[in-house]
Amino acid sequence: MADLALANELTDPETYGNEARLHEIYSHLRANDPVSWMEPEGYRPYWAVTKYADIMEISRQNEQFLNAPRLTLLDIEQEEEVRRFTGGSDLLLRTLVNMDMPDHKIYRNLTLEWFQPKNLNSFEERVREIAKVSIDKMADLGGECDFASDIGIWYPLHVIMMILGVPEEDEPMMLKLTQELFGSNDPDMQRKEETDDVNNIITDFFNYFGAVTADRRANPKDDLSSVIANAEINGQLINDFEAISYYVITATAGHDTTSSTSVGGLLALMENPDELAKLKRDPSLIPGAIDEMIRWVAPVQHFFRTAKEDYVLRGQEIKADEGVVMFYASGNRDEEIFDDPFKFKIDRSPNRHLAFGYGAHLCLGQFLAKLEMRVLYEELIKRLDWIELAGEPARTKSSFVSGLKSLPVHYKMN
Repeated sequence: MADLALANELTDPETYGNEARLHEIYSHLRANDPVSWMEPEGYRPYWAVTKYADIMEISRQNEQFLNAPRLTLLDIEQEEEVRRFTGGSDLLLRTLVNMDMPDHKIYRNLTLEWFQPKNLNSFEERVREIAKVSIDKMADLGGECDFASDIGIWYPLHVIMMILGVPEEDEPMMLKLTQELFGSNDPDMQRKEETDDVNNIITDFFNYFGAVTADRRANPKDDLSSVIANAEINGQLINDFEAISYYVITATAGHDTTSSTSVGGLLALMENPDELAKLKRDPSLIPGAIDEMIRWVAPVQHFFRTAKEDYVLRGQEIKADEGVVMFYASGNRDEEIFDDPFKFKIDRSPNRHLAFGYGAHLCLGQFLAKLEMRVLYEELIKRLDWIELAGEPARTKSSFVSGLKSLPVHYKMN
């Protein structure tokens, strides 16, 4: 069992704002206690899993390790707030990441074709136009900007809202709600004007997408919102709660993680100027560089699973109903899997990272994320003469989805 101080630190959002300390903890656990029983103050206990092979073993067994009911690290007080708000349920939403078989496969298939490369290729030129506008904006800022807040957060937001069919004037509201939801423990992100923050954020999402559902059922369009609103299972429309849940996970996870990776990838290039120079000399390396950025940043820090039956993992006896947390950023630095894992290498091969998960719950939006990042960096690299830090980067203090919220840079573009 991990000592109390370390267990508390791993649940503290402040820890996730300090990447160096976070990786110290992960490295210590991989080396000394890779399947570690954690009893942090104010939280229900759980098993912390930090090795690549163990995360893969859990991810392969969807009948043994269940997504419901516990998905992320919430303290006991937050869990009780959710139950009060929902009338007893452990879940504010019912999305693909909450679902187990057979529902997961059924609901995933409702939008699967939309997120496959064949369909996404038809969007590439529209995505490229959004990328060009973003890079033009960067050039117009006169050689200094905060790449995170001025460019990084807006580009993938524009793309996913275009795919959903959300009007551009509503994008700032979508950004605000996403930041409040995923960064609810970060003083710069959290909602300040109300109590029961997360519950009210979910209410705002439901009010907005409830109206979208009604509109698309009455007036379907050629967008993903219409696909979701009019999706049927066994000849019946999915209910409003599940439709709105589908919108929320698409609208939030569909841009926040891509933003974090795009911004964190640029920092990695600046910290490794030889890799940036290599990329500028040979832009054909961009797809591989994108995978390395995804491994390096791993914006989704963790997901829970719950053991359905007793199970032995690396000699540890996990009892039925006990929670298991997979720490993806730790798996992506596993010394047994990745050669020189703390070195950023744009031509790393093979690069079988875990940032998108694995198995049945492999991220539905992985191809879209890679397309967006590839196009953005194709447009950026060809115009970038040089770039350097102009201040101290800052990370979001969140144990669930974390990345850079600020990246001040100086640069010259052609």
